[in-house]
Order: sequence, then structure tokens, then C-alpha cells
Amino acid sequence: MEPLVVPHPASPVLRDPAHRVSRRALALWTIQAVGVLAVLLVAQVVWWVVDDPPSRTAHWLVALVWLVAGAAYAVGMPQWRYRVHRWEATPRAVYTQSGWLRQERRIAPLNRAQTVDLERGPVAQLLGLASVTVTTASAAGPIRIHGLDLPVAEQLVEALTAAAVAERDDAT
Repeated sequence: MEPLVVPHPASPVLRDPAHRVSRRALALWTIQAVGVLAVLLVAQVVWWVVDDPPSRTAHWLVALVWLVAGAAYAVGMPQWRYRVHRWEATPRAVYTQSGWLRQERRIAPLNRAQTVDLERGPVAQLLGLASVTVTTASAAGPIRIHGLDLPVAEQLVEALTAAAVAERDDAT
């Protein structure tokens, strides 16, 4: 068996990124979850209206399971995502940790950055939140940081853009 690779003291250590997203991201994710559940509720109602069985037992059972699972999802998913989602930016890289069932940690060097975008959907605008997307020359796709307070997101976009422009090494 090969020995474990121990990082050199000067090497960066893999760790959680330093910053959490805004606590208002909990409201954003809850509203998004309720939106998904509303679509499922419409499907349940359509099934109820279209189907005309002699007994409605199957409808009541599906509705009960749907209600319990939906409530657990709408309450639990935002809490779990908030505990996981983190971000950090340095003059050389941007670090993210995201997900709730499938978690991902990514580090993108800013010398690979192609664009830095700030995005705000309608619900995020109401809550004063924004998302920052850093598109890199990576097959893994862009890095996204969801649920930032708008002033933090604006400062982050400015800082990442300035750092990417200042970075002279091309990692491609």
C-alpha cells in the first residue's frame, strides 16, 4: 500500500471555504421548494379530477405521502443547504462548497476565469439576494455562489474581476 501524500507546509490545505451565504437564502430556497410542491399539488388535483374510481383511497394515500414528504422537503432542504453552502475568494482563486444531497467543493484559479456574472431572479430581488457565477475554461462548468446579499455579491464581482484582470499567468 502506498503512503498517504502529506501536503508540504507551503501547500494549500483543503478546507471548508470561509464564508457562509446570507441567512435570507433560507427564505429563497424555501420559496423555491414551495414552488416545486405547488406544481406537484396541481398534478395531484388533476389526477383527482380526471380519475373517477369507485374508491378514492389511492388518492388519499398519495396525498398523505405527498404532504409529509413535501413538508419535510420544504423545511429540511433549505436548512441543510444553508449548512453546506460556503464560499471564499482570494486574489488567486475562488472556492465554493455547495449542494444538499450531492455535495461539491470546487476551486477555480482566477487565471482561468473568462467571465464573472451577477444574477438576480425575481424572488432573489425581493429578498435582496444575488448569485455570482464565475465561468472558467473548465470542462466542469462555471462556479456558482447562490444566496449572497446584494452588496456582498456586487463587491465580490468587482474583486474577482479585478483579480482576474491582474492575474498574468494563463493556466490554459
